[in-house]
Amino acid sequence: MQVLILVFVVGLAALLVVFRMAPSDPKRWHVDPATGVSGNGRFVVAPAGGDRTGPVVPLAPEAMLQQIDRIAAATPRTCRLAGDPASGRVTYITRSRVFGFPDYTSVAAMAGDGGAQPVIFARQRFGKSDLGVNRKRVESWLAALERGEGAAGPTSQPCQR
Repeated sequence: MQVLILVFVVGLAALLVVFRMAPSDPKRWHVDPATGVSGNGRFVVAPAGGDRTGPVVPLAPEAMLQQIDRIAAATPRTCRLAGDPASGRVTYITRSRVFGFPDYTSVAAMAGDGGAQPVIFARQRFGKSDLGVNRKRVESWLAALERGEGAAGPTSQPCQR
């Protein structure tokens, strides 16, 4: 019985290492968020066809992305996988607290009447459901953006590879 428990514990530890150490290829995850498709474990913010529309913020697109970048930087366990506000698109990795499962959030901005509007595609890497975690994170970022948070503060840091 002790051997069975030991095998289980070692197997679980190995699985957790896989989740934490699996490489994140920017070519696969740094995508145009306008191409995002809603579904289980996915949340899309787009002017049309997403799970919801984003607010129009009275800023230029790059300035809005800089604000979102600072909001993302304040999110625990979040780093920048690829891109930056100046390039017009940024992809972040946010890891779950206990198991370290990676979620990817790609953000861009569209110029519109009265300012810029975010386009966001958040999705999980492993599993079939994220229990609404991506939606909650993106909704909190949008609420912070609407409150004017992220106007100052540190910017996101690149992920360690």
